Amino acid sequence: MNQPETDDGLFDHCPWLYARQATAGQRAAQEQRQKRLLGGTGAGPGAAYVRLGEGCFVAETAAVYPERLSLGDRSYIAAHAYVTGEIRTGDDCTINPFTVVRGTVTLGNGVRIGAHSSLLGFNHGSSPDLPVHQQAVTSAGITVGDDVWIGSHVVVVDGVTIGDHCVIGAGAVVTKDLPAWTVAAGNPARRIRDRREPREAGRRAGVPGGVASGGVASGGVASELSVFDRDVRAQAADLLDRCWQPDTGRYVDRPGAEPTVRAHCDAVEIAALLLGQAPPHLPAAEHAARLRALQDPGTGLVPEFGTAPPVPGPAGLPEDGASAYHVLCVGYALDLLGSSFAHPVHSVRTTTADRLVGHLAELPWHDRAWHAGAWVDSWATAAHWNRRLGTEAAAPGALEALFGWLHTHADPWTGMWGSPTPESGRLQMVNGYYRLTRGSFAQFGLPVPYAERVIDTVLDHARDPRHFAPGRENACNVLDVIHPLWLCARQTNHRSEEARSWASAQLTGALRRWHPGRGFAFGPAPDGSGPGRDPGLQGTEMWLAIVWLLADLVGLADVLGYRPRGIHRPEPAPAAAGTA
Repeated sequence: MNQPETDDGLFDHCPWLYARQATAGQRAAQEQRQKRLLGGTGAGPGAAYVRLGEGCFVAETAAVYPERLSLGDRSYIAAHAYVTGEIRTGDDCTINPFTVVRGTVTLGNGVRIGAHSSLLGFNHGSSPDLPVHQQAVTSAGITVGDDVWIGSHVVVVDGVTIGDHCVIGAGAVVTKDLPAWTVAAGNPARRIRDRREPREAGRRAGVPGGVASGGVASGGVASELSVFDRDVRAQAADLLDRCWQPDTGRYVDRPGAEPTVRAHCDAVEIAALLLGQAPPHLPAAEHAARLRALQDPGTGLVPEFGTAPPVPGPAGLPEDGASAYHVLCVGYALDLLGSSFAHPVHSVRTTTADRLVGHLAELPWHDRAWHAGAWVDSWATAAHWNRRLGTEAAAPGALEALFGWLHTHADPWTGMWGSPTPESGRLQMVNGYYRLTRGSFAQFGLPVPYAERVIDTVLDHARDPRHFAPGRENACNVLDVIHPLWLCARQTNHRSEEARSWASAQLTGALRRWHPGRGFAFGPAPDGSGPGRDPGLQGTEMWLAIVWLLADLVGLADVLGYRPRGIHRPEPAPAAAGTA
């Protein structure tokens, strides 16, 4: 697949892809970054020593200001990491996004540190005769042995030694030394078992999942994830072939279904995730040309195959239907192909703030919150693509009016928009919350309001047997729980162990849904929506994203060799103009 030269954010957040996917321009930029560090300009005043081994990567957005820094071969520092003090790593070490490593810290070979973790190799005094900010700083240092896996959101305090081959469960707080081969979790971290013991030993000790308190996923699940990642990559070409129609030159969701625009876009997303290229049935440029040609130049909307151009609604988009979702799936498929829409979404670009606010108030929040949230998702995404094309996202003040309305109409008790219904409980409001926040707050990189109340609402909903009893889960309902939990976990640790426990159980079940050579089925839906129990492209695209989000919440996403980059990308979408 053609990769835009400007997509450096991919490697900042997924630096393990840099060695095999970076372009010449991206390698030159990384070389300059490392030269600045070696020259001292990026390492801060008084830097005494910086050494970077072969094949290292340091993200441009990482704050690296050490007194001494030595990275072993093939080690990396990812996006927004904060690194200060005297840091030394062995070979093949990873400091993942948003991780803090400060003070005196020594890592052995093959140490993996999950995102949002903190290794704090220093401390402040606390004597009562001085204010806190005047206390002396001490540093006993942190030492981590070889082959150690530290999960996400872990804190390791000064003076701790972690022995070789240890595994630290997500969210642990390590305050004491851990001997080699220890599997530990909790706050404060405690030994769960010896890593060399069978997983059953952990289960006998009463620990769900056999590894971490709260049911956090274990090394056994990591092994299953690794096998899953290997298998889905090996079988990706087969499942794409299964849904390609050579006679029509189009994709179907599954054999026997009609060709759809979404099926083509799902094929592009799956190929990008698992093959690192466009679907092999056409050159990347041809895929992009076909998708660009579908856009109606008058409205900027994309109709379904064989249908008339869609009629925009009162605020720029239809109330429902395929063309509203095509704003998402076609736009992101083109983005993955290194291309973009040929035209702005004119019907959104001309929406005034007054018209938008009036329409938001008329959406069916009370009993059809999913439909209301989906409309906001499509409108905000259209504004995003307009901005990427270098045109006005919407009429002056409309985008600001959207976020203003959303902030002032979120329910402070649930954190959501809409209400439960007798028929489906919280399903409509939770599913609508996912769609709404995906296209607005998440896509534009803004914090959501009332994050703790959202977590309460979502966890309560996830216990509803009407939607989550065994055999009743489908891709839409699971995605619409894990994404809000994942998104709000970026802002708060509220009920984090419960969220990880739910995610761990769902992850184990999700991996078993894979149909070899055919992909994932969407799953049963009582109202008949979605493609049902037959494996196909839509189910595969959605469950691949779900598996990554579940794995990331429990600190296992590094085991997977893919990271969503399209509709379900975890980072805010870039605002730079697209490449035609």
